[in-house]
Order: sequence, then C-alpha cells, then structure tokens
Amino acid sequence: MIRLVSDGGCDFSGEEAKINKVDIVPFYIVLEDGTQLREGIDINREDYFKRLRSEKKFFPKTSQPNPQDYIDFFMPYVAKGEDIVCLTISSKLSGSYNSAALAKDTLLDDYPNANILVLDSLSGSIAQGLILKEIIKMRDDGLNLDDIKRLAQEVIKATRIYFTLETVEYLKRGGRVGPTTALVGGLLGLRPILYLKNGEVAQLDSVRGKKNVIKKIEEGLIEALSENIADIEFSIGHIFSDEDANALKDSIEAALKINISGSLSEVGVTIGTHVGPGAIAFAYCKRYNSFV
Repeated sequence: MIRLVSDGGCDFSGEEAKINKVDIVPFYIVLEDGTQLREGIDINREDYFKRLRSEKKFFPKTSQPNPQDYIDFFMPYVAKGEDIVCLTISSKLSGSYNSAALAKDTLLDDYPNANILVLDSLSGSIAQGLILKEIIKMRDDGLNLDDIKRLAQEVIKATRIYFTLETVEYLKRGGRVGPTTALVGGLLGLRPILYLKNGEVAQLDSVRGKKNVIKKIEEGLIEALSENIADIEFSIGHIFSDEDANALKDSIEAALKINISGSLSEVGVTIGTHVGPGAIAFAYCKRYNSFV
C-alpha cells in the first residue's frame, strides 16, 4: 500500500485531506513572542487574516516542519512496511523538503528496506495542490512507486502558478521583496503579477487595476494553452477576494472555452502570511495520464 503525505503548502483543507487519505504535516506560524501555532490545528484562518490585515504591527513569521515532525508521520507506515510518497513546497521557498529528506535518511538507518519517496513540487499553494491531486489519482489507479516518481516529475515540470497581490507589503515584511520595490508599487498603485520560475518567485509584470490584471493573465494563458487544453487541470485560489477570483474564473473560461470545475480554493495561512489578504492565484498542470 502507498501512503501519501504532504506539507501544508498544498493548501488542502482538513476535509479534503481526509477524503483523499492524505496526511498533512503542518507548517508553523511564529508570533513575535515566540509562540508557535500549527496551521490547520491551532489557527482559525478567517480570524488570522483579519488580524493580519487590520493590525499594522502584527508581524508573524512562518517556519517549516522539522525532521521530527516528518518522522512522526512516516514512522507508523514504515513500521508496517508500507511505501510513502511525500510532496513538499518548493525547496527554494522553504526548508520543508530538506526536513522531509533528513527524516527519510534517519529512518533508513533503522529501516534500510523502507520505501520513502520525497518529491520537491518546485511550487506551492494551489499549484502544489494540483500536483498532489494527480499523485492521488496515480495511487488510486494502482501505480507503483517507480511509476509515481517518473510521472509526478513530469507533472511537476508541467505545472505553473501565477498570482497577483493587493499589496507587496507582506512580501516586504517577509523579506521576499526590497522596501524600495514595495514603496514604488504602493505609490504608483500597481498590482504585481508574479509567478514561480524553477521554484522561485519571479515578476511577470505590474499593471494598474484589477481588470487589467485579469486581462493580462488571460492573454498569457491563451498564448500558452490555446492549442493544448484537453489534458489540463486548473485551480483558482484567493484570500478574502472571492469576487475578483470569480471574475478571473469567468474570464478564463470564456477566453479558453472551458469549464473550470470545482469551487474556488482558499489559500492557507502559511502562503497567505507572505502574500496577504486580497491575493488571487491561478494554477494549472497537465494530467498525469497524458505522460503515460
């Protein structure tokens, strides 16, 4: 039997994880007094983001799961001789992948026959969630560990995520963007359009106004996907911005002549701490069976 584990960067809800039989290893939110709160366990998402938006002196930080956290999740399955696939947020954004890899190496010292596959999603949030959903399909379709590794790596390479922010202030707080960039963006009223390139945050463009943001993303997707749409899965996420996220959804569906199934996703507090309320994300990936 293959067991699936992911860190909280995938933004699965507790219910979604339970239905799909995925164990979620939580990130930590670290408050200024040193208190550590586990995402999905000790934190109410809505209250947290309201506080993040309203309290200018509220500066929480995030911390990845440590190796022992992963060992605690892996150990029951290793003891029963079950294979494990673990997906993490991009190793270029967090040390979560390194923690999982170290946990694997530690367990192999005592259980040399254990089969633990640790995968770097090179992504995060709803894009990591899309990759995880494809791995769930692989497991449910009875694929073995070697096939899952090969196909998951193809899916990871074919996954993209774009996001736009209400403000770059939260990126600045977390050290992801310089103070000068944040100041200029704020003065000009520009909304950045960012994406992950090789697992790292890069800027695609900056535009003024939400409608122009939606138009810019729509244009880019038409160019990238118009001839290769049949094997693509999509996801749209947001933080306190469901109206704008729905507008983006409607625009993309009309432009690409598709129907994006499922409800909008809610970006979790780990990613949300760095992008802030008002963020909107759009992601897509190729279905795994297109590589078979």
